Amino acid sequence: MHSPLQAQVVQWLLQPGETVAAGDVLVILEAMKMEHEIRAPHAGQLAELYFQAGETVGEGEVLLTLAPLSEAAASSVTAQPQPTQPEAPAERADLKKLQDRLAFTQDAQRPEAVAKRHATGLRTARENIADLCDPDSFVEYGALAVAAQSRRRSADDLMRNTPADGMVTGIGCVNGQRVVVMAYDFTVLAGTQGMRNHQKTDRMLGVALQNKLPVVLFAEGGGGRPGDVDVAIVAGLNLATFASFARLNGRVPVVGVVAGRCFAGNAALLGCCDVIIATAGSNIGMGGPAMVEGGGLGVFKPEQIGPSDVQHGNGVIDILVDNEAQAVTAARHYLSCFQGAQSEWQAPPAEVLRHVVPENRLRVYDTRAAMQGMADEGSLLQLRTGFGVGIHTALARIAGRPVGLMANNPLHLGGAIDADAADKAARFMQLCNAHGLPIVSLVDTPGFMVGPDIEATAQVRHVSRMFVAAAHLRVPLLSVVLRKGYGLGAMAMTGGGFHETLATVAWPTGEFGGMGLEGAVRLGYRKELEALPEGPEREALFEQLLAQQYDNGSAINMAATLEIDAVIDPASTRDWLVAGLESGQTRPFDGTLAIDTW
Repeated sequence: MHSPLQAQVVQWLLQPGETVAAGDVLVILEAMKMEHEIRAPHAGQLAELYFQAGETVGEGEVLLTLAPLSEAAASSVTAQPQPTQPEAPAERADLKKLQDRLAFTQDAQRPEAVAKRHATGLRTARENIADLCDPDSFVEYGALAVAAQSRRRSADDLMRNTPADGMVTGIGCVNGQRVVVMAYDFTVLAGTQGMRNHQKTDRMLGVALQNKLPVVLFAEGGGGRPGDVDVAIVAGLNLATFASFARLNGRVPVVGVVAGRCFAGNAALLGCCDVIIATAGSNIGMGGPAMVEGGGLGVFKPEQIGPSDVQHGNGVIDILVDNEAQAVTAARHYLSCFQGAQSEWQAPPAEVLRHVVPENRLRVYDTRAAMQGMADEGSLLQLRTGFGVGIHTALARIAGRPVGLMANNPLHLGGAIDADAADKAARFMQLCNAHGLPIVSLVDTPGFMVGPDIEATAQVRHVSRMFVAAAHLRVPLLSVVLRKGYGLGAMAMTGGGFHETLATVAWPTGEFGGMGLEGAVRLGYRKELEALPEGPEREALFEQLLAQQYDNGSAINMAATLEIDAVIDPASTRDWLVAGLESGQTRPFDGTLAIDTW
């Protein structure tokens, strides 16, 4: 037999004169600090060895002579009796060591911490991840990390009490598609941000950005951790985590979920998310009680800082739910809207849309009924319901296709657009634009809100955001005028003008004008009205002129002059929208797509 490589002879396992079976190990060679087993190619008798242990053999040199055996002898050598059942291999020591070590990262190994967590009515980080991800799909990154505190704590203490450094990270499937998941573990050092969980976060953010994977962050925790001493730092402000997290903006969907308390650095990451889903018992703030007190701003309990009713009303929380199970369900629903079309869907009854708008043009109604009537059954997910209530925003599906829906709200200021509603609508357009969702706009507005008080809210800047956001849309925009389509507000709802959309259609209840009809009559016919004395005669003239203006600005007249594309039966609205969604194209990126945090 010839040596297959240049190596040093480590050990002969058989001596001359011994018989061997095919596959028996004859000699161990070492090359480049790695050992190689040389096996018998066939049964035989070891005749002569040409090298001793410790000597070097060149590649191709003769190592040994293996004399062949007679057929009978060879048969007796190879025909060894086999056990009726193979014996189970002994457990490898290295594998057992790994399994023992990983056990400390699991909830089952930490019953006291888990029980304490459950006593608060909350779930563990790993329970939330298991609920979010499809079964058996989560693969964990950085499970063996511990807090960077080895100079003040023993290795055993860190292993037992700081598993994963308080941050569970990895990749799982949600609705069958891969998603990066990161969850601060409040049972470990109060979910604070340590050196190593920052490193884990940075690693996952890089994976998400490079591979265009959505990110879900369970953000509960207390912010930066001052107790890590294994690194020589002063302030620790040279972190990449916050910049890396913000860099995902507009590139991949980013979902923040919070229950319990979320303060400081954890809240800063949460605020960078496209959508924030929070439980009713949550508290969110840029500083917890210690930071507030340290700044000389008073002494407060955690529950007093950023409670959910405050954060929902001011727009921080996009989706408010009762508990973590509902939060995870909402996260799965949200992500599904960015995971492509679905082949199975159920349409709502089309005729219902005929009865959404009252025949009395002055009667208020809820435009969310129109949203429900256009969206596939069970697909509507409303966003920011507590803020900017003058405009409703929601994600939904129409014939299986994900879309963004926004609608004026006549129940608030008659549908007039104020600063908060404009901010909400502009950011919603940015969200849909960044992630390629077509937009359906349902219009019923008398225009932008006006008056001295409203101008004190910087109305001019806020409402103009809608024009700027629409001017940068790369996704199709479809508009349906349900009733009032007046002035600049209606133009803002239709991308800046009625012909800036892929299609602008109206229901028969549609009415149009450069401003509200009542105001237009009082302004345009002031002289005629003032020529009559106050009383029934003037009011009769006003009503006559108003009726003329209403008839002139009817949906049919608008379509006849081609200012809108069509007047449609409300029951056929979905057909129009499906045709538009099939016709419209999403243009490729022509630059950075950003979504305002506000």
